Amino acid sequence: MNHEASNDRVLARESLPYIIQNLRAVYGVPKLERGLDPLDVLIETILSQSTTNANSKRAFDSLKRRFPAWESARRARVTSIEAAIKSGGLAKQKSVRIRQLLNEIHKRRGSLDLAFLKTAPLEEARGFLASFKGVGPKTVACTLLFACNRPVFPIDTHIFRIARRLGLIPDKCSDEEAHRLMGEMIPKKRYYEVHINLIRLGRQICRPRGPLCEQCCLVDYCEYYTAQC
Repeated sequence: MNHEASNDRVLARESLPYIIQNLRAVYGVPKLERGLDPLDVLIETILSQSTTNANSKRAFDSLKRRFPAWESARRARVTSIEAAIKSGGLAKQKSVRIRQLLNEIHKRRGSLDLAFLKTAPLEEARGFLASFKGVGPKTVACTLLFACNRPVFPIDTHIFRIARRLGLIPDKCSDEEAHRLMGEMIPKKRYYEVHINLIRLGRQICRPRGPLCEQCCLVDYCEYYTAQC
């Protein structure tokens, strides 16, 4: 391991309380919505893969209108699911994935009720979700955090980018490793707050191209900005 890079990450982690504080000062403290259904969140997160938030929400809303109960979607033709989610992009692949997921959950559990994820041992809940094709670390974490209020930190493309620029994770880092590192660094009670606020920062300020560094509340802790100066 590059010791200089390792030391830089230690310094970046020491800045984390100030990073969280500055994000809160700008974006506030978001409140976790209660009562979300785990299967709803799981499928909505699958729909969010490789598309915009607006597109995935539109596709999910359309899917729920067409199939108010997931059991009816499970019994439907793949082409019917595809038609319902076409506005979200990659509808052909995602429709197959969703129907396979519903059938596999029903086969294993005898129903489509995932409420057990709220109380099952955390690693058991993680393992159950991760065992399905197309369900990666982010989808697992989103389902458990948003719908089950479990202490798991999800990393999307915005958070991945910001964490690298801040020096919190290495430039070359797998999804699994990034989730592990960020989960260890951030206080568990702040997972939802930090997740939402980093996404807000990534959409508005810390963009992939042309980041608005001079307007960023984290500029004092940013290795990316320092390197540009």
